Amino acid sequence: MKYRVETTSIQGFIQQIACSYLRHGYWFYVRGSIPPDKDPFVIDEKLLSKYKIAVSESTRARRKKGGRANLQLIRHQNVFVIMATKGIHPFFELESKTIRDIRHTPLQYAGYSVSYKPGGRKKDGSRDDKWHAHVALTRSFYLDLKATFTERAKVDSAERLALAFYELSVAPYAPIRRQLLTIHREVNRIRKIAGRTQIPTDVLPLRRKVVRPFERPIYRQTSKIR
Repeated sequence: MKYRVETTSIQGFIQQIACSYLRHGYWFYVRGSIPPDKDPFVIDEKLLSKYKIAVSESTRARRKKGGRANLQLIRHQNVFVIMATKGIHPFFELESKTIRDIRHTPLQYAGYSVSYKPGGRKKDGSRDDKWHAHVALTRSFYLDLKATFTERAKVDSAERLALAFYELSVAPYAPIRRQLLTIHREVNRIRKIAGRTQIPTDVLPLRRKVVRPFERPIYRQTSKIR
């Protein structure tokens, strides 16, 4: 099977990293950008060849057993990320100045911040010592979003504001759900002071849809052209 590099959406890019690569130990990363005058597919092939990334699962298992690192390459449009597990590999020498550990330095892309950390607290209040992918909105994106909605809370109708929440194009991972609920509470606080209609929570996009990162959407014709 051909190794797939290019994801077809921002959400697919984030999902593949957070839900697939991190849980398998791909914690070390380098992020790069492809210049507009370069062919992304040519760059993909060069990187795959240079670091011998496109190998079988059995080869990955042998590498891991022998103390060598495995790598993954993923790209969305002109932004690519090379991710590696711990172990011996030329990647760590060749990219030593730019390698980051996602457990300490989150990977940021398109308003998302992806990291890997202990889970915090369970529902019963006990400590969750297991490590999990953590996907939140970057601080700057979150603050801009909050500022936009709190300003609109003063002037927009309940219908317009509800639609704005509903149409937010973000993948609601747990940390993002908390961020959206915080914005929602602040909006309702402002509207309550002004004596305006409250916005129900069911307009928030709180359910994440699983996407297929490497597949292009299929467009179906819904009506015949006459």
